[in-house]
Amino acid sequence: MATQKSLIKIKGTVGDLTFYKSQDGHLLREKGGIDAKRMKSDPAFQRTRENGSEFGASCSAGKTVRKGLRGLLQHASDGRVGSRLVKVMMQIKNYDLLSVRGQRTPAGGIDTPQAHAMLKDFNFNLRSAMDSVLFAPFTVDMLTGEISFPMLTPMLDLNPPQGATHFSLTSAMADINFEDGITALELSQEEIFEVGDTTTSSVQLMPATLPAGNGTRMNLLLLKFFQEVNGVNYVLRNGVYNALSVVGIS
Repeated sequence: MATQKSLIKIKGTVGDLTFYKSQDGHLLREKGGIDAKRMKSDPAFQRTRENGSEFGASCSAGKTVRKGLRGLLQHASDGRVGSRLVKVMMQIKNYDLLSVRGQRTPAGGIDTPQAHAMLKDFNFNLRSAMDSVLFAPFTVDMLTGEISFPMLTPMLDLNPPQGATHFSLTSAMADINFEDGITALELSQEEIFEVGDTTTSSVQLMPATLPAGNGTRMNLLLLKFFQEVNGVNYVLRNGVYNALSVVGIS
């Protein structure tokens, strides 16, 4: 894979070269590949077809998660969260022990302890991982979705980005049904604190109601940074430093 260095950037196919833009810049690659009709029918590509089917199922599962958490991801996510989710889903489908190769899906493996461990502590914004900005210990009630901070001292328990004057915490519970793609999301009230506050307090964040559905339950914590200007809190740098993490799954 080569990088385009010229001042004029090309998109499309010229001869055997394909020019395109990605998150890594303007790139080009040589056109190639196997004939699609042969790929679908040739026994030599049976393993390839199986891998492709399972990859497609993993992509769909990752898309379902992003759809269910859209209300949170608009505040905290990075440009590669989609591909990172697919990578996790590809690993989770390996725990589908009832399906034959080529038909394994994340839905078939999601209820295993191994799958839960893979999703626990997943950060949707690697530019601001939760454990790198928030140090106060907390507990999670998996049944109610309540996240409790016994002792939170903003001045001591936070690593804020430069320019932040305030931050907020919100808990969320999502119901993600990987079988049918139906999702639901419920949020707690947003609690706002001053970054330099030396007061120690206990904080409880609980969604007003449980999300509908009987799928996989995810408990999440959202941390947002603000800058106060003339009494108004503005999201800091379009939310690039906000953090969102899975803190519990059942």
